[in-house]
This record gives sequence, structure tokens and C-alpha cells, in this order.
Amino acid sequence: MLFLGEMLTASAMGFFEKEIERAVVLALFIPLIISSGGNSGSQATTLVIRAMALGEVRLRDWYVVVRREFIAGAGLGFVLSVIGFIRIVLWEVLFHTYGPHYVGVGLTVGISLLGVVMWGTLAGSMLPFILRRLGFDPASASAPFVATLVDVFGLVIYFTAAAVILGGSLL
Repeated sequence: MLFLGEMLTASAMGFFEKEIERAVVLALFIPLIISSGGNSGSQATTLVIRAMALGEVRLRDWYVVVRREFIAGAGLGFVLSVIGFIRIVLWEVLFHTYGPHYVGVGLTVGISLLGVVMWGTLAGSMLPFILRRLGFDPASASAPFVATLVDVFGLVIYFTAAAVILGGSLL
């Protein structure tokens, strides 16, 4: 299952191949973007599975969990997006690393981090509920499975943000 998921990740990257060719700088941040989403999703999954095992949450509590994870994902995503943006601007000022479109690249990375971390926390927290509802063991929503799921959508979020923000300039 994980192998098939990683094949989807490769397919998503292939879909955005032209964007990567036009703006190679975007490829530099792919690991940062997708690992942030995968890590936040894995953590959310772990916490929800633990809460289910301890009887702290039940299927009917899914909405409470969504609300809490939305807030947590937005907060963490915002902090990471600010750090990512500042890092790109700082490296451009100090080392002239990213070229004349560095602000757009910084905005793309920042907005993508926000979106991917929020998606990761929401997907990671809901997957155990979905599995339990379907009659499966929620613990089968392992961290690698969640990370793989979030990777695919993380790439779509990242390159969609890039197309919107950098369209007409770098792309």
C-alpha cells in the first residue's frame, strides 16, 4: 500500500515537471513542504489513536477532533510559514541564493507550508476515525501511511500555490 502511495507521489511530481523545469528553485523546497505535512499528520494520527485506545474519544467525537486539529494545524502551519519565508528572504539578502523572484518563492513556500500542515493534521486526525467506521483497526493508520497520503496532496498544494503566486513571473 505504501509503495503504491509513493508511486502516486512520483506521478504528482511528474505532473508538475514543466513547473519544476521552469523554476528549479521550487524543487529545493519539496522535502521541506512534504515532510512538514507528513510529520504533522503522523503526530495527529498517533494522538488520535492513543485517545481512542484510552477511551478519551469515540467516533461521535470526530467534529471536536477536527476543530482542535484545525486550530493546531493553523497555528503550527503559520509559525512554520513565517520561519520558511524569513529563511528564504534572509538567504537571498545574505547569499543571493534565489534570484529576483525570491519574495514570490518565499510566499509560495510560506503559504504551502500553512496549507500542507493544516491538511496533514486534518487528514492524520480523521484517518483513524474513518478506519474505525469502516470496521478496521485505527492503528493501521500508521505514520508512514499518513505521511505518504499527505505527500501526494502536499505536492498538489505546493505547485498550485506556485502557479497562482509565481504565474506570469517565474512560471
